[in-house]
Amino acid sequence: MLDFQYRARSTVDDFRTLVHLLRQKDGCPWDSVQTHHSIRDNFLEETYEACEAIDNEDTALLREELGDVLMQVIFHASIEEDAGHFDLDDVADTACRKLIFRHPFLFQENAPAQSWEELKSQEKGFTSRTQALEAVARSLPALWRAKKLQKRAADAGFHWNDTEGPLRKAEEELSELREAVASDGNVEEELGDLLFALVAVARAAGIDPEHALNRASDKFIRRFGCMEALAEREMGSLSQEEYLALWQRAKEQTCSYESESALLKDRK
Repeated sequence: MLDFQYRARSTVDDFRTLVHLLRQKDGCPWDSVQTHHSIRDNFLEETYEACEAIDNEDTALLREELGDVLMQVIFHASIEEDAGHFDLDDVADTACRKLIFRHPFLFQENAPAQSWEELKSQEKGFTSRTQALEAVARSLPALWRAKKLQKRAADAGFHWNDTEGPLRKAEEELSELREAVASDGNVEEELGDLLFALVAVARAAGIDPEHALNRASDKFIRRFGCMEALAEREMGSLSQEEYLALWQRAKEQTCSYESESALLKDRK
């Protein structure tokens, strides 16, 4: 049995102790063999689930999902502690130092006026704008990364002042994509250029491209559900012309989730 004292209300220190015990050789067979890389995707998944709880304004679920995120933080810190590199207290110390450094107007008298990005660049020791671009994590979702890269470039003065510029660029990139498809050229590169240009359009219009694409995906699900509810037979047996006709009907009806569910239930 593991030597862990269960309490009516556990603390962060208890959480830290529990994770450490689970990772020992005589602890959990799964936990004891995990590495940073083996649970990397778990970290991302738990973070996205916490974000979904925020989006749904579900307080109870957010409490649970934040616990899962915190477990990931403690787990990774525990791996490094066993390796003799740093522990959770070192993580907290680094975070506190960073927050204090980035809020000089609150912790220093007569601190010069500096933006968050300026302070971050100073803290990281960047000597060029390009270094600031290179520091944007490649692991970010692609649209998010592109938006952040464009923002940092805009901080250096490289940006359009209205939507016309990025719209013309997007049209140019779309034309190049068409040519690439027609000539069996580098479609991936041209598609990437088009997506990057569309992110610039979104930024100029004050829209979050990640949010816009997520809303479009939700709309697609609604319309597909409406198509399925309206279909005369099984979806997989429809021709392309029938699909297009159903899609148009779904657009015109703008079925809600509730009406789609009712239609599907009636068909069953």
